[in-house]
Amino acid sequence: MAMQANTPGGAMAGGQTAGRQPGAPRWHAASAPTRFAEAGGVRYAYRSLGVEGGVPLVMVNRFRGTMDDWDPAFLDRIAARRHVLIFDNACVARSGGEASPRLTGWADSAATFIAALGHDRVDLLGFSFGGLVAQEMTLRRPDLVRRLVIVGSGAGYVEGANLQAKAIEVATRPVNTDEDFLYLFFKDTPTSQAAGRAHLARLRERADAFAALVSEATWKAMLSAGSDVGTPETSLLRRVGAITQPVLVANGNEDVMIPTFQSYALAQAIPNARLVIYPDSGHAFMFQYPEAFGDEVLRFLEDDALP
Repeated sequence: MAMQANTPGGAMAGGQTAGRQPGAPRWHAASAPTRFAEAGGVRYAYRSLGVEGGVPLVMVNRFRGTMDDWDPAFLDRIAARRHVLIFDNACVARSGGEASPRLTGWADSAATFIAALGHDRVDLLGFSFGGLVAQEMTLRRPDLVRRLVIVGSGAGYVEGANLQAKAIEVATRPVNTDEDFLYLFFKDTPTSQAAGRAHLARLRERADAFAALVSEATWKAMLSAGSDVGTPETSLLRRVGAITQPVLVANGNEDVMIPTFQSYALAQAIPNARLVIYPDSGHAFMFQYPEAFGDEVLRFLEDDALP
């Protein structure tokens, strides 16, 4: 395994910052350097936030999502108390390799990345398509996952609650505008739309934001992988009963990408799951409520009463 860091101004190679106080967060989302780890013939791009040590929280991103799409306010809220790892999976944006057309391929690639950093136990947060990947990885590698957070996601196929044609059409446009994003990720109310615009502004705080995007070939592979759980026979609802870890399922109350009822169905099917629904929000509710949901995630991860 080989590692490399791109260190922006003010940071020194090796992940140290001049004058950093012991115990203070190592990096904030807007300034964390992009590092690289090689494993299985793939060069993975990643960023490490917060204070390293303990069980890290690894975040698995959405359809067409890169590291730059995580809201810095949400990341920093969690990283104030936890070690957080975000990464681009194989063939996504800054990472190399090939994009798998199978969901198992995406799950195995995420597990390979985690192993490349030397971790044998992690907490996992999956958003949207990343939620499917996180569930698949937990089923394939239960030894690796301590606790699981499934955000704005579902089970693939759920009777009466599947992806709508307009959402698919907008999500698969060659280039998405801010208006596309606001439609897909935030509720059509003044408050939610305003929160969406504030979120988009925060994403642009990073100097190198969106320097690399997801190629059409890669996002088409994501679509193919998602179809692996897209029928009544292949739905994750048939398998997630085998997940024994504590699970937090959360969504906005009106998700036009993955209907909110999918979150309810998933929480019903997983034995040790809890469900949280946020008001006046959609697919990216956690970016509308970054502090509130960040605290919710921390409470869940730090709850000693859970097995």
